[in-house]
Amino acid sequence: MTFSAEWHKSSYSSGNNECVETREHVAGADIRDTRNRDAGHLTFPSSEWVATLAAEK
Repeated sequence: MTFSAEWHKSSYSSGNNECVETREHVAGADIRDTRNRDAGHLTFPSSEWVATLAAEK
């Protein structure tokens, strides 16, 4: 898995700013709403993040 310490949107985002952003790290991934960035984020452990990505494929 490639890690990106910077927040980024999916390449599938429509660009209308109504999506989520992620940043990956050794412990897992953080996810936040692009329209409410100041509201905080959710953190998922690595095992859950890998399972989520696998389910999406």
